[in-house]
Amino acid sequence: MVTDRSADMHATAPASPAQSPQQPDAGDSEFVIVGGGGYGCAVAYHLAKAGRSVQLLEAGELAQQASGGRGKRGVRGNRRDMRELALMREAYEIWPDLAGELGADTGYLRTGGLTFIEEDVVGMSGGLVAAHAHARAQSASGVPTEVWDADRVRAELLGVSSGMKAGLYAPLDGVASQRATTLAYAAAARAHGAVIRENTPVVGLNGGQQPGAAARHAPSVTTDSGERIEATESVLLACNAAVPGLLRDHLDVDLPAWTVYPQVVWLRPENPMELPVLLGHESRTLSVKMEEDGVIMLSGGWQGRKTSGHGAPQVVEEQVEGNIEQLRAVFPELGELQRLEVDVSRAETATVDHVPIIDAVPGARGMYIATAWSGHGWALVPAASRHIADLVAGKGRSDALMPFGLSRFGITDA
Repeated sequence: MVTDRSADMHATAPASPAQSPQQPDAGDSEFVIVGGGGYGCAVAYHLAKAGRSVQLLEAGELAQQASGGRGKRGVRGNRRDMRELALMREAYEIWPDLAGELGADTGYLRTGGLTFIEEDVVGMSGGLVAAHAHARAQSASGVPTEVWDADRVRAELLGVSSGMKAGLYAPLDGVASQRATTLAYAAAARAHGAVIRENTPVVGLNGGQQPGAAARHAPSVTTDSGERIEATESVLLACNAAVPGLLRDHLDVDLPAWTVYPQVVWLRPENPMELPVLLGHESRTLSVKMEEDGVIMLSGGWQGRKTSGHGAPQVVEEQVEGNIEQLRAVFPELGELQRLEVDVSRAETATVDHVPIIDAVPGARGMYIATAWSGHGWALVPAASRHIADLVAGKGRSDALMPFGLSRFGITDA
């Protein structure tokens, strides 16, 4: 039985940093960043720390969309796309000391991560037959991984289904607070001189043009108030779900990406469970984290539904029940579950190959994008943001960013 008590529990999030009183004139920044989520704030921090002038424009409040909300997100290398493991290896090294670097709490905790294996074969991608191959490949790429047999899984996680065959365990995995980390990056960026403007929607783009040797026009953005803001070096679109529409409407670039509304459910079980690790599943749509007060944070890929017009995304009851059914199949002894909260409000962008897009915009000099994180970009923020900052600063594309270019979709400047 599941009882619904959504109104009983809502976490109180820390207030967003006060908006900077400085309102710069158009054109007096080297870099303009659109989007005040984890990536926008982190890139702003790296550029400002290097002594560059930066303006960040956020349509609403910082850490409001995919980088916001209650709870923590996974810092996960386990069963991540192999193209992302170079960045994950770097991120593992940065996360433990990031709070000290930024001077504020990130909520980071290294818990280890376990991916359940319940089937002998899962198509061509996994199952028990593939466990050791995945462990070897991940370990060789900087994500140390062990294979736990069924006895080890049941010994470590009491109450797990008797049908569980094995697990892939990555001891360097963990969790961190997306909201706290984003606000920490924003505060550190401001401390180094970055100007961050909230409630400043960008409604227009103008890619820099260079039609002749003597002609050079800076890229710029236009806000909803009609203000045109130029970047003497480059513009970075890091506003995630808004990026495809801005490119399509203003620069005639159509990304192979779409918007989704990931579902997160918070439950209090009748029979308390201990879950000391970040938990995923190879063949079920399931991701589980445990909050400090014994509340289960449940996700894994289930979705809300966007209504027509400008209405807020809506909870789909079948999606909630489906997610809970998957949880019960893995942990059958939870008893009654009190449903405390369901959140589908934070838009995310996915791509056809489920990895992000980080590249220059074709045909628009000085315009870059970092978007379509496909639900698993959070863990990479500390590492990827450094590479993105170098990219937009003209230092070239690092090897770690090579897999994420538009050319993989046949989109080029030609």
